[in-house]
Amino acid sequence: MEWWLVYLILGAVVGFFAGLLGIGGGLVIVPALTFIFIAQDFPVDRILHLALGTTMASIVFTSASSLRVHHFHGAVNWAIVKQITPGIIIGTLVGATLADTLTSQILRIIFVIFIYTAATQMLLKLAPKQTHQLPGSIGIFTAGGLIGALSSLVAIGGGLLTIPFLTRCNIKLKHAIGTAAAIGFPIAVAGSVGYILNGMTQAHLLPAYSLGYVYLPALAWLAFASMLTAPIGARTTHTTQTALLRKIFIVLLYLLGTKMLFGLSI
Repeated sequence: MEWWLVYLILGAVVGFFAGLLGIGGGLVIVPALTFIFIAQDFPVDRILHLALGTTMASIVFTSASSLRVHHFHGAVNWAIVKQITPGIIIGTLVGATLADTLTSQILRIIFVIFIYTAATQMLLKLAPKQTHQLPGSIGIFTAGGLIGALSSLVAIGGGLLTIPFLTRCNIKLKHAIGTAAAIGFPIAVAGSVGYILNGMTQAHLLPAYSLGYVYLPALAWLAFASMLTAPIGARTTHTTQTALLRKIFIVLLYLLGTKMLFGLSI
């Protein structure tokens, strides 16, 4: 089978939605890569770790591409990015290290719970009320640590956590999306480093062309395609109604979550 084509199509789809909704695409990439890696007969007990690590690395490229467009539209609050990044980096490294200690079964349960929660939140439009202001330096550091830890544990760019946090703090939605895209970059970089370093201790269990828990052939095609389509999604956010595409994305999340819940024996 031409696996490069599968990775290319997957990267194009998630890149578009990453730019459109300000997320890193991990909620789609992780289950999709899990199914693909199973089909490629990768070591069963490391499949989900590889999917998480490869996804985290791909988000580096997706977030860099989409944040450029959001910055062009003046939607990135760089002061917030600067304040929250130290907590983000520390939390992300902790999350990646924790993932290495968990079995694939436990990681699968955590991911399925998160994907259902995220889809339901998007479906019901459970937007937080704008009742707070941005916290002080300690509060932002703590928020960054929590966002980073959970983001790396389930391999997302942090948008599903960062956008509600910023919205609650009276940041306008488009600025919250743009800022979340920018924050996704340090999450992805730190998470990638964590998965690479932790995966190197398991190198004997991993397939060829792996750098720690990052499978390089998948990363190359995912990054290439997502960098092309993420700007298109980001521009769509600023030019058109996204309601229909949002509903399609929600349905896709439920389908992938259900498939992971009942269709995997790992």
